[in-house]
Amino acid sequence: MKKLATAMLVTGLIAAGAAIAQNAAPSQASVDVTVDLSKPGAPIARQIYGHFAEHLGRGIYEGIWVGTDSKIPNIRGYRTDVVNALKRLEVPVIRWPGGCFADLYDWRDGIGPRAQRPTRINVHWGGVTDNNAFGTHEFMDFAELVGAEAYVSGNIGSLTPYEMGQWVEYITSAENATLANERRKNGRDKPWKLKYWGLGNETWGCGGNMRPETAAAENARYTAFVNAPREMGMIKVASGASGNLDKWHDYKAFTEEMMKNGGPTFGGHMEALSYHYYAMPPDLGPKDVATGFTEEGWAKQLHYTLDLDRQLKDVIAIMDRHDPKKQTALYVDEWGTWYQQEKGSTPGFLYQQNTLRDAQVAALSFNIFHRYTDRIKMANIAQMINVLQAIILTDKEKMILTPTYHAFDMYRPFMEATPYPAEVSKAQYRFGSIALPLIDVSAARGKDGKLYLAIVNTDPKRAVTVRTNVAGKAARGQILVSDRMDAHNSFDKPSALAPKPFTGLIVDGKLVVQMPAMGVAVLAVD
Repeated sequence: MKKLATAMLVTGLIAAGAAIAQNAAPSQASVDVTVDLSKPGAPIARQIYGHFAEHLGRGIYEGIWVGTDSKIPNIRGYRTDVVNALKRLEVPVIRWPGGCFADLYDWRDGIGPRAQRPTRINVHWGGVTDNNAFGTHEFMDFAELVGAEAYVSGNIGSLTPYEMGQWVEYITSAENATLANERRKNGRDKPWKLKYWGLGNETWGCGGNMRPETAAAENARYTAFVNAPREMGMIKVASGASGNLDKWHDYKAFTEEMMKNGGPTFGGHMEALSYHYYAMPPDLGPKDVATGFTEEGWAKQLHYTLDLDRQLKDVIAIMDRHDPKKQTALYVDEWGTWYQQEKGSTPGFLYQQNTLRDAQVAALSFNIFHRYTDRIKMANIAQMINVLQAIILTDKEKMILTPTYHAFDMYRPFMEATPYPAEVSKAQYRFGSIALPLIDVSAARGKDGKLYLAIVNTDPKRAVTVRTNVAGKAARGQILVSDRMDAHNSFDKPSALAPKPFTGLIVDGKLVVQMPAMGVAVLAVD
């Protein structure tokens, strides 16, 4: 009788209360999850939860910077609400100023008195003007303000090694020298700590249309001349491949050339190699809408997301062959969704709404990164505010947190946690010819000593009983879930979709989780 009661509890109890009841599914599935605690992986780098802020649309201006005279509450020109939201996420690193914008950026345009800075045309994004009010000082101070490391993307497409070296010296020098004194005159006495420097951006495309062998040679050349003080430990990041342009650009061949002619076997100069991937139709095909999409749009988007795992395996295999000691880190420093921009928004601003589907994309991407922590040491979502898969949207004085923001918030315990392999039985979610894992799981031991499980149910219709081998006394956390695939927050309803308390069941000493359809959950096991 006791066993019968336990079985009824497992299949019938709804752990998230009303949140799951509202999301009741027409059928119930079950999967088994086995976490292998005997095989700890390399710690999950904090920088995997990094961000990207490009001079694009309203990402910088209005999104971050409103100026000291703005009626929008601000801290020295930075939006107070945005600063507080980013501090809560413990943002580890921010990449700036691009992206393609960086490939034509002259750092001297963005220093000195703001009223005297030149106005330039942003030829890549909308053809609008940029008055350079947000430059090197503003970015470096912003990174300090929110507690993030600075990742500056330098321009090797149209900036010489000498000019790039001067920019680094301006930021990092403590000497009584001309560039350091110019920085002091412009308001910053002590040098900033510059942790990461990007040697170009998308050199295969907007960064110079280079062939792989040319890109590798240029990386080696700039590496020789662009240096910060040794004690700062600045990491130089080579511009790597993209997985979105197979017709014109072979990501495997590009990675091969970069590693062969720039990696450790070439002399050990390449400290990190970047990789870009957007969850979108192959070869930049027709994009889906951000809201009002069909189940086909849901399934395709998650399929595009999970294809990143296949590509990363390819890239890492090439890197391992040239660098078996794993001296060169892999940075996925642009990733995220890319839809049709919202109707009525400025052309070229890439403004899109953000839904529960995007939270699924974020969670699945995090879980992928957790599987390759011996090589992947940074990832940067594209982008932070008002652009593509933004964590924050603003409308003048209004601000909302997106479902992707909530995914980042829920996953914070995984920063610097120790991951473990999690094997999931092969149940699938199917739509037409698309077949996806029904349940995706990541497991890790947090710095607080607790075991954390992130669980994603990809099926938009079926709830799933997730039976695990994880022992414990209780499991508590949060879930992001809705009965609508395109559930999202708006400026009229800023809290329409937000995490809710969630618990797992302990049955015969093992964790069992009742996952509702479309749910993204993170649980701490006591």
